[in-house]
Amino acid sequence: MSALDWVVLLGALATFVGYGVWRGRGQHDLKGYLLAGRSMPGWAVALSVMATQASAITFLSTPGQGYADGLRFVQFYFGLPLAMIVLCVTVVPIFHRLGVYTAYEYLESRFDGKTRSLAAGLFLVQRGLAAGLTIYAPSLVLSVVLGWDVRLTCALIGALVVIYTATGGSRAVGHTQVLQFGIILGTMAVAFLMVVRSLPEGVGFSDALAVAGRLGKLHAIETKFDPNDRYNLWSGLIGGFFLQLAYFGTDQSQVGRYLTGQSVAESRKGLIANGVLKIPMQFLILLLGVTVFVFHLFVPAPVFFQPRESAKLASGPHAEEYAGIASRHAVAWAQRRDGATALVQALRADDGAAAGAATEVVRGAQARMSEARTEVVSLLKRSDPGAQTNDTNYVFLEFVLKFLPAGLVGLVLAALFAASMNSTSAELSALTSTTVVDVLRRLPGHVSDERRDVWTSRVVTVVWAAFAVGFAQWASGLGTLVEAVNILGSLFYGTILGIFLCAFYLKRVGGHAVFAGAIVAEAVVVACFTSTKISFLWYNLIGCALVMIVATALSAVWPRRERVDATAA
Repeated sequence: MSALDWVVLLGALATFVGYGVWRGRGQHDLKGYLLAGRSMPGWAVALSVMATQASAITFLSTPGQGYADGLRFVQFYFGLPLAMIVLCVTVVPIFHRLGVYTAYEYLESRFDGKTRSLAAGLFLVQRGLAAGLTIYAPSLVLSVVLGWDVRLTCALIGALVVIYTATGGSRAVGHTQVLQFGIILGTMAVAFLMVVRSLPEGVGFSDALAVAGRLGKLHAIETKFDPNDRYNLWSGLIGGFFLQLAYFGTDQSQVGRYLTGQSVAESRKGLIANGVLKIPMQFLILLLGVTVFVFHLFVPAPVFFQPRESAKLASGPHAEEYAGIASRHAVAWAQRRDGATALVQALRADDGAAAGAATEVVRGAQARMSEARTEVVSLLKRSDPGAQTNDTNYVFLEFVLKFLPAGLVGLVLAALFAASMNSTSAELSALTSTTVVDVLRRLPGHVSDERRDVWTSRVVTVVWAAFAVGFAQWASGLGTLVEAVNILGSLFYGTILGIFLCAFYLKRVGGHAVFAGAIVAEAVVVACFTSTKISFLWYNLIGCALVMIVATALSAVWPRRERVDATAA
């Protein structure tokens, strides 16, 4: 990195922290600290909701996903708009009317204390681990760029986030997210334009799209139903619907964002905006990765994108074998380049036969490059069983570091840090809210004191940040980060969603029945993860359906006790 890059990066980080501390000053009561005094306008809620979901994992790993697999991942979000509509009609008015701090408070008024504790506990486990993943992503960037130990970089990220999150609470988080998300969107737009400008002379963006389409990279929708396929229309619409319904309806990191809205209408605006804009945003980020793929059809690509592991092989005992593999990869790449050049010319001339022949050349060369890559992965495992063998998360990073001009490298890295900070701060705020409201304030002998509770919340924020940083040390073995965080969420979201749907719609189901149903459902979901090849998106449907089915069946044995209906007007 150049001196200018360092100035841009460090200046941006200082601005984020300083702005957050300034906007969050003067928090003396729990409502102001945990819910920003319910003062956020709709546009700020919208940006905060989107920023919370769009972590550094989104902007670092999703281009790599597009590079490797094309646009198929966009199907993951097809259920999102439907989920937003359902939440706006049902959940938002209930939570606002009850004036809750967390989503789980509602469960005690509807069921009982143990059900509230179960849902809150599942959330704390899942979100605490997920916070570690969102810290790890930019730590990965910094450790590669600077050559630092990843443990040090994880600690740095955690410290930057906790400064303004602990001091200013939800108000600091919300306002800082607005600033950070604006910078992120602008930076990614600039990066996209730079990738297009970096295409070789004579290859325009329309040519890139045409080539990508011939190679299957623009195949965004798969209509074939296959429960073992992670990304198809049905898993996105059905499994994705239940995942998004659970995430935005029961995950405090999102519920806490729209509970800061001034009114039901303002909260609804935020969720609807997210439902409308999220799919196009993800599509464009995946398209960025596809464009990087086309760029590397004409510009040499490394046989393995993880530079640290590649350097170890190049200088280690397997250096000669690695050099031979890299040489075969380079020969195959040259053949792929020639085929891609011929394909562009054939497509421009509308010569179908020539285009077909050139496509086969490119695919054949691509297959040989993939074989070389597989050999490198095998060599890595033999050389070091603990080596990182998934390099998808480095694809966009490699382009940024090698091909962007000075200043823009620092700006992209700052955007990645901003993405991690805005999602991590929301997660820490949610973990704090749930711990204080659903755990500590319910302990026997607790006496409510607003100022003391605010200081307790600050301490809890620091503790959760330390936990997340600790878990981040293990993230390097989890493969593609954007998939890892969604798999982790899917292990818990279906069960939590099932509890809430029982609360909203199954009026005869009581606390004992839904508690037992949740335990059974979570056990089955974990068994699916460990013992089957079922796509993780279906875990959300399986967990949710099982809670509702088992709870309904058990309600005959454990009927609901008469309680005040928490959803009544």
